[in-house]
Amino acid sequence: MQVLLWIGIFIGTFCFMEFMAWFTHKYIMHGFLWSLHRDHHHKDHDSWFERNDAFFIFYAVVSMSFLMTAANTSFWQGYPIGFGILAYGIAYFMVHDIFIHQRFKLFRNANNWYARGIRRAHKIHHKHLGKEEGECFGMLFVPFKYFKK
Repeated sequence: MQVLLWIGIFIGTFCFMEFMAWFTHKYIMHGFLWSLHRDHHHKDHDSWFERNDAFFIFYAVVSMSFLMTAANTSFWQGYPIGFGILAYGIAYFMVHDIFIHQRFKLFRNANNWYARGIRRAHKIHHKHLGKEEGECFGMLFVPFKYFKK
């Protein structure tokens, strides 16, 4: 029974992180921490790293904190929560940074309906270089209007 609970917490955390990605992007990245996110929309540097990468570091610290708490206390739920956050971070990095923004030259030729929809939605978001009017959505739950056959 505990294995099923562990898996449920892991999947629930992964799904909750999609909400957190949307919320963070809409209200924090395009809100009071726009100064960190701006270089993601408007490249004003020659570095491979962006100030925007600070958000990745924040969630990595949150994930590690849950894992360390689980390892050092009886809070076993910290393992599936920490690993759920980690799994979402890996998925987000693969889709957003590698697939969409091509920070590494992988998955260039993916051209199925889902890949086209994700790229289309992200391109529409990035057409706005400013803080306002950029439609925000998660990585997995993109509105269906972007998925044209």
